[in-house]
Amino acid sequence: MAETPVIHVLNGPNLNLLGVREPHIYGRDTLADVEQRCVKAAGGAEIVFRQTNHEGVLIDWIQEARESADALILNPAAYGHTSVALHDALKTLSIPVIELHLSNPAAREAFRHHSYVSSAATGVIAGFGANGYELAVQAALNLIRERP
Repeated sequence: MAETPVIHVLNGPNLNLLGVREPHIYGRDTLADVEQRCVKAAGGAEIVFRQTNHEGVLIDWIQEARESADALILNPAAYGHTSVALHDALKTLSIPVIELHLSNPAAREAFRHHSYVSSAATGVIAGFGANGYELAVQAALNLIRERP
């Protein structure tokens, strides 16, 4: 582990619309608000915070994390329910991976009940809204500290 831990926080499709897209489900915080929550929760660790609507870009960033991150937090959004490619990319990592969802997919439509990401993740945080990002950063820091 580097002296200053590096945590990549990657966000999938439509998360650029946080605060305006279905706020009754996803809350009123914008993605910029969420990024600030992550930076604050990191307490000096470096946060690399990104969002894309493109699956291939997300996969490229996951592959980049293999070399430059101590932990990965991924909110795959809808790709979590559809992308074997994300699963395969995550399986190449040897760092902790936290799957994150603002809402609780298990309490929503049936097609959201399965995640291809979960079986490649160290753990899952879901249903806590934007607070889930802070929980994920804290969990990532704990996992980094616990690594041999």
